[in-house]
Amino acid sequence: MKILLQGGRVINPENKFDQIADVLIEDGRIAAIGKGLKAEGAEVYDASGKVVAPGLIDMHVHFREPGQEAKEDFISGSKAAAAGGFTRVATMPNTRPVVDTAALIRSLKERAREAGLIHIELIGAVTKGQKGEELAEMGDMLQAGAVAFSDDGHFDSSAKVMLNAFDYLHGFDKIIINHEEETTLCAEGVMNEGHRSAMLGMKGRPTVAEDIAVARDILLAEYADARLHVAHISSARSVELVRGAKKRGVKVTAEVTPQHLTMTDECVQLFDSSTKINPPLRAREDCEALLEGLKDGTIDAIVTDHSPHAQEEKDKEYANAPSGFPGLETSVGIMLTDLYHEGKLDLPLVISKMSYEPAKVFGLEAGTLTVGKAADVTVIDPELEWTVEAEKFYTKGSHSPFAGRKLKGKAVLTIVDGRVVMRDGKVTE
Repeated sequence: MKILLQGGRVINPENKFDQIADVLIEDGRIAAIGKGLKAEGAEVYDASGKVVAPGLIDMHVHFREPGQEAKEDFISGSKAAAAGGFTRVATMPNTRPVVDTAALIRSLKERAREAGLIHIELIGAVTKGQKGEELAEMGDMLQAGAVAFSDDGHFDSSAKVMLNAFDYLHGFDKIIINHEEETTLCAEGVMNEGHRSAMLGMKGRPTVAEDIAVARDILLAEYADARLHVAHISSARSVELVRGAKKRGVKVTAEVTPQHLTMTDECVQLFDSSTKINPPLRAREDCEALLEGLKDGTIDAIVTDHSPHAQEEKDKEYANAPSGFPGLETSVGIMLTDLYHEGKLDLPLVISKMSYEPAKVFGLEAGTLTVGKAADVTVIDPELEWTVEAEKFYTKGSHSPFAGRKLKGKAVLTIVDGRVVMRDGKVTE
């Protein structure tokens, strides 16, 4: 099968290529990039006025398999990813049961292949049952195909256990992704601690809980000469800590979500639990620090932390609802509307942080439009105006804080291994 993408703005962060050009896809790979390309028998797609980018990558999603398929499964999750322009995602292991054995990794990899729409990577647990007490079978999980390790959703309070994990993975050059909130400082907290939480009468989760956890894990990773990845960073001080550690040569990377970049705790309302996330929405100065960290390279990747729940679970008072909301189908729109079109970020940087740089951090053969490489491609219309209709999402979760918002910018074509899996918002397979 041949596909010719004609006349788009081709952005390939790997070699800083940013030109109007054609992209020819043949037999599942990038066959040529240039102007005036011809290909007999190719399906021609007019990409003029659009951006042709490496397939988007999200290394932090929750597809809920195994055990919580009522919230999401690999099929609904991969459809949501394709609809949002993502060609590769990585699922977190805080499922039921926890993904902490090689047998589970192998079975889920087979399940991911069956889902078939996009590439689904698997992240294994750091500790057995994510209890923070005993290391899981990380070596065996690596051999079975785990791409990284995380106890996401939990902060491992034992520094000794975490140091053992860093020591163990040092020789494998693999990443530990840590949820950074010191538990005793944020127990029972449901939103950012500050003026807004006081006004609403809700218990807060202070930024210092994140800062202490980030500082501890940076020191442990530095001591072990191991790789730490800070999950969904949200505090200004944590950005400073990562920036300083990078300058010292510590092997630390970080990710941020669109919601933490663009929303503050002022968005929190007592009877709308869609904004309840973990870590919580922070203050305006934190958003500004995250944006600067993204621009100066302190923060390496943009992720969604896609976390769908059943509607009846989220349809509760704020304090009693679970944390998280679906983000795969709104991520591009939010990034372009609130940051690119507002002049806060340029388009090549957004594309890089959503494709090439996460691939580089996690050692993936992805995130590039290089000739000869697999044809994972996302075409984005940065000027397309649309309204978020959460009831029409492909994901099983519809509790989005962006529901009803008018956005500008959307993925319009998703290609995985040379196959069109989404066209004009409709998943095709």
